[in-house]
Amino acid sequence: DMMGSVFVFPQESQSASVQVKVELEQPLDNFTVCLRSFTDLGRPHSLFSYATTKQSNEILLFKAGPDRYEFYVGGKFLLFKVPQSLGESEHVCASWESSTGIARFWFNGKPWPRKGLQKGYRVGVPASILLGQDQDSFGGGFEAQQSFVGEISSVYMWDEGISTSGVRMAMYDQPEQTPLFGWRNFPYQIMGEVYLKP
Repeated sequence: DMMGSVFVFPQESQSASVQVKVELEQPLDNFTVCLRSFTDLGRPHSLFSYATTKQSNEILLFKAGPDRYEFYVGGKFLLFKVPQSLGESEHVCASWESSTGIARFWFNGKPWPRKGLQKGYRVGVPASILLGQDQDSFGGGFEAQQSFVGEISSVYMWDEGISTSGVRMAMYDQPEQTPLFGWRNFPYQIMGEVYLKP
């Protein structure tokens, strides 16, 4: 149980990441990813990267700038503009459904307007899932200038969509639906210089 703990990524690095040790059996037609990050980076950086051997940006949550998030599904992405938060952690969730292609994004518990991409797509398996680096190949291909520096916590992934009330519950580590993995039962392996701290 990771309650009250955070992963600290102390410096820019071409190796530091946290590998999520989960084996997904089935391709995903729906999913939701949530996490909390705390950083003062102004440059682009990767938060959550899900790669397959065929597609390195199968799912990617990427912060492109202080007021912009990019949400990738199957190599294509949507841009969500957010207010700049100074000196505060940010909680984001992103969900997608194949049948309509509708993607949803929440910033600090507030829903943003829905958009669409990759209707009919299926997110492949097996997956390499990492925090703090952008995979350009399966489990590798990192660039230091896209690495995360700061703190990441409260990471969850579901194989279904969740509601805005579900997002708010996840913000406080009280998820309504059972996740594929989550902060209360988080299977991880640290790669390189990352520390788990209270």
